[in-house]
This record gives sequence, structure tokens and C-alpha cells, in this order.
Amino acid sequence: MQNQAVVCALYKFIALDDFETLRDPLLNVMLENRVRGTLLLAREGINGTVAGSREGIDTLLTYLKSDPRLAELDYKESYTDSVPFLRSKVKLKREIVTMGVEGIDPRRSVGTYVKPADWNHLISDPEVLLIDTRNDYECRVGSFRNAVNPNTDSFREFPQYVRDNLDPAKHKKVAMFCTGGIRCEKSTAYLKEQGFEDVYHLQGGILKYLEEVPKEETLWEGECFVFDERVTVNHDLQRGDYDQCNACRMPVTREEKQSPRFEQGVSCPHCFDQVSEADRARFREREKQIQLAKQRGEEHIGQEAREVTATRRRQKQEERRRQGNPGAPEASQSARDGIASFFACSNQASASASTKNCRMSCPRDLASLATICEG
Repeated sequence: MQNQAVVCALYKFIALDDFETLRDPLLNVMLENRVRGTLLLAREGINGTVAGSREGIDTLLTYLKSDPRLAELDYKESYTDSVPFLRSKVKLKREIVTMGVEGIDPRRSVGTYVKPADWNHLISDPEVLLIDTRNDYECRVGSFRNAVNPNTDSFREFPQYVRDNLDPAKHKKVAMFCTGGIRCEKSTAYLKEQGFEDVYHLQGGILKYLEEVPKEETLWEGECFVFDERVTVNHDLQRGDYDQCNACRMPVTREEKQSPRFEQGVSCPHCFDQVSEADRARFREREKQIQLAKQRGEEHIGQEAREVTATRRRQKQEERRRQGNPGAPEASQSARDGIASFFACSNQASASASTKNCRMSCPRDLASLATICEG
């Protein structure tokens, strides 16, 4: 595991009234340590999944825990051969996990935490109703034996599912689970608000269960969907057998990839009827560029791609300068410093800025860039 990338899922419900001011310093720590992934900040806390080297993740966690409010940060780690994210992002949100119901506060009321070692005993009780709080496509990839799939397309639909299907007078014991535990913080808090008394949830989520419970004792069936390029992980927390459709982002099986409706990067059996011809053409061109980048051993998008683009632009501009005027003097030190600063800013620009916008805003030649730097 020494040379593998560390994937770290973390969250903490805690009052962060100054969350907006935390964004830029946190993003800088991620960029400086080449940690990729997305962290969400809101008044109610922090949530996200990131990946990087062991040293990079440790530095990020140390930075976060230096804030006394995050000293007890909940996080889980797994390992993979390469970093499964392309960019570093810190986003400001209204909620760190979106349920869309005002006033639900896991810090005030939440279900009973059940450790992975005790989970099998709880869900084997015939009086316990076991509910998977994740989205339908996640449930279909894998779930606990006898778990109920609410058939929701987003977590926002979960409160309506509860109103339509659950009754505190009938369902005396309810146990819930999700990928890493954060959705259950809100789902159990919501049930408590609705009058359900005995509400439980799996502490640390599915990922913690797979980490701690031996396969010979498991009640988990299938694989676990994760929100990164691994798509799914198996019971060993290694990359699973699913791929992902780049058009609709749905997980696809090996069998589905044999379907005539599957075209790499363009469509799959889940979205074939919803993809227009214009979209197909656009997706095919995108896939072509992705494959060309792979042949060059490069990333097509993300932080690494921006760095490669900036390096190539510097090389081309220098070559044009030399060819156009071989005897031209070297740029002044202030110009060279300005150029270096410009490209450093380009590399660490807003994670949401597109490559296209970056190209449109960049000067076309070294002379104009030097003018900007000198001016």
C-alpha cells in the first residue's frame, strides 16, 4: 500500500458560521499537496471525498484537525492504484448533504449508532425494518440482505418515501445505512423528528462495515458504489467489476457493455433513448480527445491537464520568439517572473474554470504576455 493512492471520505456535522472564509485556505492546502477531490463546506459542517499520496492526505487531515471544531473529524480510508479524481475543489453549499428539509439537525437529534461488529445481530432481528437510504442505482449494485430499496433518484426524495411508506405506530424498529454514514445522520434525524423512536444506523457506513467485518461473516451482497473513477469497490475495498457510462454516469456491468446500445463515452442501455444525435456527436468528439490524450500518456481534463497545457504553451511561445527574431534579447527578469506568475495562476485557477475559457483568456504570444507582465 506504500505506493498506492489513499482515498479519504470525511465528514463532520458542526457549526461553521465562518465556512465561507475557510474555502480558499483549504483549497490552497489541497493544491500544494496535490490532493484531488471535492470538499463541501456549509454552515452545518464539512463533507467530501479526496485522494492523494499518504503524505498529502496526512497533511490535509492535520490541517483540518488543527481547527478545534474539526478535531473529531469522522473519516475512512481505502487504497487504489491511482488517484481517482482529476481536480481539487472546495465548494460552498447550503447543506453538506442535501435532503431539502429545513430544521433537520443531526447535532440535536440522531439515531442510535451501531458499530459494524454489532450490525449483523441488529439486522437479523425480524422486528427490524432495514432501509437502504441511497439512490436506486446504488442499491442495484449491492446492498445488505433483505434491505428495502426506496427507489429514490436523489436523497431529496427520501422524506416523501418516509411519508408514503413508514408509520411510527407500525414500524417500531428502523435501521438504515448508506455509503459512509453521512446520509444516515440526516435520515435518522428526520425519522426522529417524525416520531419514530427506535431508529438505528450503521456507524461509518458500508465502507466501514466492509473494512471491519470478515467476508465469511458478511451479510453484504454485491459491490458498493462510490462517487469516483473506481465506480464500485468490492468487499476488500478494491476496485470492483463495474464501469461507468460517461454520458449518464450510471454504473454498467460487463454484460451491459456487450449491448449494441453501449458505446464507450457516448451511451449505454440506461440512457440510449435519452441521448440526442447532437449529444452523440459531441460525446464522440470528447471520447476521441480522451483517447488521444491517453495515447500521449496524459490526462484529458483536470489539474494535470492544465499543467501540461501551460507547459506546452510556454514551449511554443518561446520557440516562436526564437524563430521570429533569433537575435532578440532575453526578456527582463520582471517579465520572466510575471510569466511564471501568470502560468502558476492558470494552473491553480478556479476549479470550475473550463479549459476553453482558459484558452480564450490566455495571450496568444509571448510579446503580449510580456507586455502584461511588465505593465
